[in-house]
Amino acid sequence: MLLLFDIGNTNTHAGLANDRRVVKQADVPTAGWFNGTAAKLVRKFAGHARLDGAVLCSVVPRATPLVCKTVQQLWHLSVLELTPKTLRGVGIDYPKPDTIGSDRLANAVAARHHFGAPVVVLDFGTAVTLDVINRAGNYAGGIIAPGLAAMTDYLHEKTALLPRIKIREIKTSIGKSTGEAMLVGAVHGYRGLVRELIAELKRELKTKQLPVVATGGYAKLIASKLPEISAVEPNLTLEGLRLTWETSRSLGKPP
Repeated sequence: MLLLFDIGNTNTHAGLANDRRVVKQADVPTAGWFNGTAAKLVRKFAGHARLDGAVLCSVVPRATPLVCKTVQQLWHLSVLELTPKTLRGVGIDYPKPDTIGSDRLANAVAARHHFGAPVVVLDFGTAVTLDVINRAGNYAGGIIAPGLAAMTDYLHEKTALLPRIKIREIKTSIGKSTGEAMLVGAVHGYRGLVRELIAELKRELKTKQLPVVATGGYAKLIASKLPEISAVEPNLTLEGLRLTWETSRSLGKPP
């Protein structure tokens, strides 16, 4: 079995995978790497699994060595860190590769492997990102827009009368309350934003057929009425880490 870590600012998404797929996943608060609580949670998560290796991507550089240390102490394993230098399965056509979030690289690996190229990854997080793998199979750049929750929370925090709302589907296009009006603007409006960005990418890539793979918190909700989205893959980042390990191992380059 393989132990996977996608280290984000709020949570670390942990996964267990065999040589075919991710079979288990859980969230561990990233702050736990700094106060000592994460090690216990990860050990419980892994249970009695026999581990052959570990691989991570991280957007929290301070946490990375702590994760590596924990894995070494608990399982006596070195950790493969996904970076532009260890990237396998996708090339890079980007001026400053070291500025690309390694979670975005992991997404690119999984999308390229399962959907071919060109392909777009649509990741709904604190920000929504669209990452483009071009026809040559290279990571070519992308788009960053405010996340859905960030947008609605901002409205609540910066106004006296707009409430904090729970994002959900809204059937009407005319809100009959302040909360409903905000939901219409957020959910329907966000689908419009995504639809237009995908259309722009199709024009720039000069293709009518462009697979779009969605992942992240609100992927299922937004994709439900967007035929432009080809698939929703909740474990896309972890799958990218699994594939990185498998390819590195086949090339004789695991840690």
